[in-house]
Order: sequence, then C-alpha cells, then structure tokens
Amino acid sequence: MNEVRVNRKAAGRVASGHPWIFSSDLTDRDGAQPGAAVKVGDERGRALGTAHYSSTSQIALRLLSRQVEEIGRDFYLRRLRAAEAFRARVVRDSDAYRVVHGEADLLPALVVDRYGDYLVVQTLDQGMDSAKAEILSCLDEIYRPKGVIARNDAAVRAKEQLPLESGVLAGHVPETVTVRMNGLHLQADLLRGQKTGIYLDQRENYLAAARYAHGGKALDCFTSTGGFALHLARECESVEAVDSSAQALGTAKANARANGIDNIEFRQADVFELLAGYANAHRQFSLVVLDPPAFAKSRGSVEGAMRGYKEINQRALRMLGPGGVLVTCSCSHHVSEAMLLELTAEAALDANRTLRVLERRTQAQDHPILLTVPETLYLKCLILEVL
Repeated sequence: MNEVRVNRKAAGRVASGHPWIFSSDLTDRDGAQPGAAVKVGDERGRALGTAHYSSTSQIALRLLSRQVEEIGRDFYLRRLRAAEAFRARVVRDSDAYRVVHGEADLLPALVVDRYGDYLVVQTLDQGMDSAKAEILSCLDEIYRPKGVIARNDAAVRAKEQLPLESGVLAGHVPETVTVRMNGLHLQADLLRGQKTGIYLDQRENYLAAARYAHGGKALDCFTSTGGFALHLARECESVEAVDSSAQALGTAKANARANGIDNIEFRQADVFELLAGYANAHRQFSLVVLDPPAFAKSRGSVEGAMRGYKEINQRALRMLGPGGVLVTCSCSHHVSEAMLLELTAEAALDANRTLRVLERRTQAQDHPILLTVPETLYLKCLILEVL
C-alpha cells in the first residue's frame, strides 16, 4: 500500500475517535490512486491505520481500521457479519432495516438497506465504489438476496467525481416490494422512492408516537408514504395525512388499503400553506406530527431552516389544546437537538402554549450513532405535551 502522511492536526483528530482526514491536512500522498486503500502515517512515520483515499473530495481519507491491514473481501465480510449480528439484536418485528450505516459500522461511505429479500446499496466515495464487487459478493454470501439495487443518486457522489446513477446490480427487483414493519405491510419503491425506498430511520418513532395517541383526530404533516399516519390510525378516531407529492400519497393510500385501514384522509397540499390556513381557521387536533425533509442541507442554510422549523411548529401548536401532543422531527444534521428544543420553545411562547417533554428520541437503532462521530447522529424527534 501507498503511505499517505498527515499533519499533527489530522493525527489528533484520529486519536479523538473520528475517521475523517481532510485534504488540507495531507503532507505526502505518496502517489496514492483514487479509491485505493492506503496506510496512514503521521509526520514522524508512526502508523495511524488504514484508510480509503479520495483524490477529489475534501474528505481525502476515511479510516477503515486503526491497524495497518489488507483491505479485501475478508475484511468486508468480517465487518458486514458484525453489522448483521448487531441488527439481529436490535431489530424487532420488521424485515426492512438498515444493514450498514457507514461510519457507525466502521464501513465509511457505505450504506446498505434490506427490504425483505432485496438489498439497496449506496457506495458514496471512491473507495467503496471501487470495492463494490467485493462488497456485493459478501452480501450475497450473508443474505442470498433475490435482487440488489444501487441507489447511487446521492449528491455527495459528485464531490467524489462519481456518476449519479441507479439500477439493478444483481438478480431481479420488482417495481414495488412489500415489507413488514411493526405489524403493518408496507410497499417500497426501491428505485424511485424516498431515500432507498421508505423511511427506515423512523421505525421506532412511529411506535412511540402511537403510544401517545389516545383517540381524537391526528394530523400527519409531510406524511410521505404514510409511516406515522398508518401507525396513528390504529389509535385515533381519524387521521389526516398531508404531503405535496402525489406519487408518495399514491403509495400511502395503497398501504392503507393493504392493511385494512380506512380512517385516514390523504390530502395533497403544500404543508406550510395548509398549516397557516388551519391555524387561522382554529382547527383542532389531538396530535400533530411534523416530519419535514431536511431544511438545512449545509451550514449556510441553518438560519433559514430555523425560521422554517419555528414557523411550522408555531402553527401546529396553535391547533393543539391542553393534553394535545406534538411530535416534531428534524433530519437536518446541521440542526442539533439543542437548536430544535430552543426553536420549539420559542414557537410555544409565540403560540401561548406550555409544553412538557415526554420523550427526546433519535433515529432507529439500526442506524447506530458513534459517540465520537457526531455526523452519525442526524435525526431528532421530540414528543411534547401541551399543558
């Protein structure tokens, strides 16, 4: 392997438990090739581990191991088996879950999701993309899937000068796949659906929200394929589920029919406009869910995102009376839980509501979080009660 040398700042970052080393911190690339596994050494030549090298991204090195070791099929098989063993411990009542969560499974820039007999793979940097054949071989040995899809349409691949593309890598994949989740049967469009098909990271939060639904009418905003709405329908008199995407709502309606649920009204609308209209009309609900897409996709957009989050929370709170429950989420990595708590508190003051925190939640356990890698924590979910 080539040996890439890094400065003291990068060595300190590795010592603090973070796997990323930035291009500006490299002192000698030693002719490393794009996507290659390289030995990483500090300025004095002491080994820091083994990493994938990227020739174009600001994240030039992603540490694979704290040891200097060969990175090949055996390495990937060990890591993938360890990831699956963890899921066997934490996933319940679902055959749809995240198999590999990148850095959190010590496989940076690799995402693998399972949908029953099918797998969806994302190789998000030059190193994992170069290792795709070995990774697919290991996945086939572990899962024997009927089909594997690449969803390499994530914008981050452009920073690696990798093409944005999606398609079937192996086997045959139907237009929609039916999976089990929390006692429900859900349809997933693996080629065109949100993320890699459906929102797997909210699986445990769906159940948590339903625990606080005690009859009455619920409003599920940004419902997508109906995740929260379908779970709430079992506990509420009725649910109104809103989204701007006709395609997503079509899947949500099919999910409701497949599960014999007939107390959900699906509505295509702009959620900001709908919330403003409902708040002005003094509409009342017993529970409101806000699960918007990421408003802050970069640090520069945080200020505008905070205004957007505060606005929808304030309008939602105006529709909740005493005993009402607000489930408010943010999947923007750049908006921390502390920021979400602060803006929700400000929204509550503006709406003249007093809130009690029932639960502070994150993404499902199959999307693990590394304590020293804050980027692995992105989903925040607050469950709040109006007093």
